[in-house]
Amino acid sequence: MITALVQIKLQEAITLDKARAVFTETAPKYREVKGLIRKYYLLAEDGQTAGGVYLWESRAEAEQLYTEDWKTFIMQKYGTMPTVTFFASPVIVDNLVGQIIKDNQ
Repeated sequence: MITALVQIKLQEAITLDKARAVFTETAPKYREVKGLIRKYYLLAEDGQTAGGVYLWESRAEAEQLYTEDWKTFIMQKYGTMPTVTFFASPVIVDNLVGQIIKDNQ
């Protein structure tokens, strides 16, 4: 499994309420993305950086999302380009379902 950390340095700080509204608007587009296991929307406490943590089945599937079209969408939505950093995720502790999940790749 792969985790992608997306960070977007905002031109102006936003409130948590504003972030919740914007994130709720875009969330449905990620429901059917192939290979995406989970997505967490993020907002820094100072409201100046937004982003997401994405858990993917593979890097190849992740790269299918982070295209030039996606970057353009982010630029239009937030007014700045995102950065994407990839991490291997060989073990995940999921307390919600009570499991430790190991990547078998």
